Amino acid sequence: MKTITFYSAILFLFLVSQVVFGQEDYQKKIEALKIEKQHIIEQEKEALKFEVRDINRRLERGDISETEARTLKEDAAKQRALNIENRIAIIENRIALLERNKGEVLVLSENDSLESRKMRIDVSIDGKPAITFNSKKNKKYIKYDRRTYSDFVFAVGLNNALIEGQSLDESPYKIGGSRFFEMGWQWRTRVFRNSNWLRFNYGFSFQFNGLKPDGNRIFVQEGDQTVLEEFEYDLDKSKFRMDNLVFPIHFEVGPSRLRKTERTIRYSIRDQFRIGFGGYGGFNLGTRQKLKYNRDGENVKDKLKRDYNSSDLIYGVSGYMGFDGVLLYLKYDLNPIFKDAEVKQNNISLGLRFDI
Repeated sequence: MKTITFYSAILFLFLVSQVVFGQEDYQKKIEALKIEKQHIIEQEKEALKFEVRDINRRLERGDISETEARTLKEDAAKQRALNIENRIAIIENRIALLERNKGEVLVLSENDSLESRKMRIDVSIDGKPAITFNSKKNKKYIKYDRRTYSDFVFAVGLNNALIEGQSLDESPYKIGGSRFFEMGWQWRTRVFRNSNWLRFNYGFSFQFNGLKPDGNRIFVQEGDQTVLEEFEYDLDKSKFRMDNLVFPIHFEVGPSRLRKTERTIRYSIRDQFRIGFGGYGGFNLGTRQKLKYNRDGENVKDKLKRDYNSSDLIYGVSGYMGFDGVLLYLKYDLNPIFKDAEVKQNNISLGLRFDI
């Protein structure tokens, strides 16, 4: 029983000491705030002296008239007087808060910035955090200046080949039947910090270039040569396709609209004319030929996947022009379609490209 009484007395003395020292601590804070009030007045008055001195110098140099000098001094005095009034009011409110709550105040703090993803509420006693509540904010961080955008790229159109010593009109491939398809992803980055007239575009694309021979001919691989030969059966369809993975790079020019707010700066190319020029490089993923024909009354479909001496490395030049996300698109392979061919052929495509 005596032991319990002893520990109870120790606990009572500890609690009393905490209350006494807590009272002294927040009283010291109040005294410090009262001293700070006087320092604010002295600071603003000293700043006013420097401003008046500068105005007098300008008056002596003849930069301003006496009337202008008088007006500037009055404006400076009013500004400093308002500064004193507002800053003193803040100190007095802090003193009132401490006195009303006897030093136990709630402090609301938001880490980093208004775009922070977490909010923290601290309950402080005697200037020390006692309880902390953390909560995640649902607001997504918004970048002030977004220089890079990305788009899904989709293109489709006519495909053919430029053959050495022949014009496009003499091409052995059907103009309407030979088509290309392309899809990929690109990133668009503003080159200059304070201007958007030049952009750098880069990404990756899958290209599918198709050639449809005219007549009743198919591609045949003979050693290191790939040639067109007459097929023994009547063809319903003959189509040759090259599948490529390429990495396009373009420089893009064109106007844009600047949209600026207190929180963001954005350059928009929506509904604007733009033109891009550049090239691409990559790899051939596969070459195949699809045949449909009738043999002895039976419909036959052949899908032949072979090398066909097609080029392994793909590289070329390309460009586009148009408004918003609808663009006229042209690309030309600098590599030959077939390696070591007696007659050089280069793939060429023309169509529409959509940046979505």
